Amino acid sequence: MDSRALHIPLVGVDTGGTFTDLVLVEKGAVRTYKLPSTPDDPSRAVLEGVRHLLGDGEALVFHGSTVATNALLEGKGSRVALIVTEGFRDLLLIGRQNRPDLYALHPRRRPPLVPRERTVEAPGRILPDGAEETPLREEGVARTVAAVRETGCDSVALCLLHAYANPAHEAALQDALEKAGLRVSPSHRILPEYREFERASTTAVNASVSPVMERYIGRLQQGLGAGHLKIMQSNGGSILAETAGREAVRTILSGPAGGMVGAFRTAQAAGFEKVVTFDMGGTSTDVGLCDGAIPFSSETVIAGWPVKVPMIDIHTVGAGGGSIARLDAGGALRVGPESAGADPGPVCYGRGSEVTVTDANLYLGRLLPGRFLGGRMPLHEERCRDAVQELAARAGLAPVRLAEGVLEVAEATMAGALRVVSVERGYDPRDFTLLPFGGAGGLHACALAEKLAIPRILLPVHPGLLSAVGMVLSDSIRDYSLSVLRPGGAESGELAALFAPLEEQARREMTAEGVAEGGLVLRFSLDMRYRGQSFEVNVPFEGDFRAAFGRLHERRYGYRDDGRELEIVTLRLRAVGCGPHPDLTAGTCRRGEVRPAETVPVVLGGEVTPCPVYEREELPCGGEFPGPALVVEETATHLVAPGWRARVDGRSNLVLERSG
Repeated sequence: MDSRALHIPLVGVDTGGTFTDLVLVEKGAVRTYKLPSTPDDPSRAVLEGVRHLLGDGEALVFHGSTVATNALLEGKGSRVALIVTEGFRDLLLIGRQNRPDLYALHPRRRPPLVPRERTVEAPGRILPDGAEETPLREEGVARTVAAVRETGCDSVALCLLHAYANPAHEAALQDALEKAGLRVSPSHRILPEYREFERASTTAVNASVSPVMERYIGRLQQGLGAGHLKIMQSNGGSILAETAGREAVRTILSGPAGGMVGAFRTAQAAGFEKVVTFDMGGTSTDVGLCDGAIPFSSETVIAGWPVKVPMIDIHTVGAGGGSIARLDAGGALRVGPESAGADPGPVCYGRGSEVTVTDANLYLGRLLPGRFLGGRMPLHEERCRDAVQELAARAGLAPVRLAEGVLEVAEATMAGALRVVSVERGYDPRDFTLLPFGGAGGLHACALAEKLAIPRILLPVHPGLLSAVGMVLSDSIRDYSLSVLRPGGAESGELAALFAPLEEQARREMTAEGVAEGGLVLRFSLDMRYRGQSFEVNVPFEGDFRAAFGRLHERRYGYRDDGRELEIVTLRLRAVGCGPHPDLTAGTCRRGEVRPAETVPVVLGGEVTPCPVYEREELPCGGEFPGPALVVEETATHLVAPGWRARVDGRSNLVLERSG
């Protein structure tokens, strides 16, 4: 545990495309704040929100950032030079030779992240077993550094052949490059694993986004104070800001990861271990499935480039509250993936001009203009009505039908994402509970649950801020790996000896992260496969790990072959510094009666239906009420559809189940 977390307030911050969410935990009390993001410089909204909650006080801030992601997606990362082993100049260009558009008659490969003219070949060569075939001499180092300086790049990705087995050549070049004033991302530090293309791609991504991240972190630290900032990683754990600046590739999916952590911890506390998470924000929707634990993946693809670092397994689609509705060339209604974002935002925010999912919800009465963000941000009904009617006229539809159509198209996209993480992976949605969050998740939860036959919905406390909640609830986590390519018959003692350097590094670096020895948990695992396979299964390094591999392989692929030779490919070590895990629902349970604050007309199924409106903070634990109904709170609005019944559990969560 970070010792500072015991003594000062904790703040979780999630910066999204439309809103920036903050949660403050101080002496057992919880305060929240939500404000529009500032896309031109996300740090402005973060610092404004922190000042609003703290004034001039100090706090330990846990931040999930989209800075690295956006820099990569928008092509705004730093110019990078790539150093490879002599003869491998086209490593990124060749890649895996896969064709993402299989049936395209004239396919076009996207240009490499680092073009050929900025790729430098270094002499010297390491073999797969770590032996040196060709030495790297001083003159070769000097020549390589000079060639890099000629590219004009100040950020360098260093990826030499088999550096995971012997990093000596990379270390020599790194030292020389840093002495020349260059910023270096060495592959033996970023990803000490085999598969040269993925290692080079991940290292190049880090070299591209780390300078951007460092500048962003610098602005935040200037406003917050040094030593008061930790950054969320894609693996669901936080690290020091300085580490995140050097290894920014580990933060690519930090915001969605915080949401998954917050969702699963909330579900566990409420007694649900099997949940499908559904995070609907302003620009996208992130979904995941937890079958008793948070799922992890070791590789994803961002902007077309493999990023091979441990991360929470999340599936994202371009459907959010700000997703833009339009008519295609054939007159069909399309929604997303383009988003109005925070600027200009939906029409009803006052600046946008194109109809979005949020506008459709407002037009149908499912959003209450005077209660949005607790009344701090009134919505523009007239502008919304005019825009919906104009689009409806072009589509040849009644405005109500157009608005409902926008929601139906968006919900079809989101339902497809939920099927990807459930049905397509062999899970029965009927065995799970849907946990929606984000500002708009509760408006679409019932419709999605009905599409997938999910019997139960859990609406958590602070749903519009659950990603920020996840930041506060996160542990300090560092992941370490090393490709070893050993026969499956290797003895446990031999493998333990290979783990020893990783363990020593983990203990040293976690101490630097502020984690006390007594709060450190080390989890050892192996990537294993049948000899001749191309991909691996991760197995805990404990007990009879070979038998465990057979069971896991059979569960994933439907078969096992106990007579076939095994191979141990990569050692993995996860170091966890257990966080404070404050109870964010303490004191939220209320007594009283269930009484609606008002009744409003809402369009449901094409008909105007009177709906009672309940204020979330006034609902007593144990209270129940039927749908249709709206539940409003500062950070979100929820629709309890007809045929559903809501009850408040003992932790102030709303549990929705089919009635009758």
